[in-house]
Amino acid sequence: MTGASGGIGRAVARRLAERGDAVALLARGSDGLAAAAEDVRRAGGTPLPIEVDMADFTAVDQAADRAEKELGPIDLWVNNAFSSVFARFTDIGMDEFTRTTEVTYLGYVYGTRAALTRMQPRDRGTIVQVGSALAYRGIPLQTAYCGAKHAIQGFNEALRVELLHDKSNIHTTMVLMPAVNTPQFGWVLSRLPRKAQPVAPIYQPEVAAKAVLYAADHPKRREYWVGGSTVGTLIANAVAPGVLDRYLARTGFDSQQTGEQRPADEPANLWDPADGPGEPDAGAHGDFDDQAKPRSIQLWLSQHHGLVFSGLAVAAGAAAWAAGRVR
Repeated sequence: MTGASGGIGRAVARRLAERGDAVALLARGSDGLAAAAEDVRRAGGTPLPIEVDMADFTAVDQAADRAEKELGPIDLWVNNAFSSVFARFTDIGMDEFTRTTEVTYLGYVYGTRAALTRMQPRDRGTIVQVGSALAYRGIPLQTAYCGAKHAIQGFNEALRVELLHDKSNIHTTMVLMPAVNTPQFGWVLSRLPRKAQPVAPIYQPEVAAKAVLYAADHPKRREYWVGGSTVGTLIANAVAPGVLDRYLARTGFDSQQTGEQRPADEPANLWDPADGPGEPDAGAHGDFDDQAKPRSIQLWLSQHHGLVFSGLAVAAGAAAWAAGRVR
């Protein structure tokens, strides 16, 4: 589990532990990792915390080696680690853009290669890419993040086709997330005048974690969409992208900022972890518990297509029978 010390990664690690899994926890922040390991231990799993920068392929590959030596063969790899910058494109330094791309995009590439290298000789395993609705729909103030997520989508799609061509028993799938209440909005480097916030509706990280575990257990589907907002965004972008451009140009700046001024000493995890030595453990949740939804009806429906379609078929049959009786 990469990005395991906070947010979605922390929530996924807990759910894996609840079913008794051994979980290698990969992240940069030592204190956050220690707290995540304790979560896994308390939930009934076996933790292995490993400090690693996902932008360093050698370190990622060594982490995979250590995981296999200490926990056994890797059967599931979840790519989730990221960082970014909240700012207009012209306010982002090119070194910052490069760093975001290395962590958020190449980190997934490096993790996937490390996993595949070990899975291919056994011809089994699953790789889950934690994606975003922003893999298809760019929004203002997040050029670096949107670019990386778009790249992940294209990379994963191409890899999936290669695995299908080879008739491989290794599967890769992608989970497209909505806005999630994670610590990232207080961690990501920001040059906005006000505090960053997710665009409503907001979901709790446990909703995201449930989706990731379902995808891990049912990886033959190419993508999973989480939350009604994700579905609505992707459909609107496919049908009327130009209209959505203009809508986001009007609303996308204010909707990503609260009414509070951004503190000058706000942490930034682009170069160094925000949950390192001496820093408070943020856990899985951010500052928006009072606004975040604990469940998603859309997620349940998307995971039970057969049941839903059967129900619709029964309803349609009953309606036809009733109509016949009336006639």
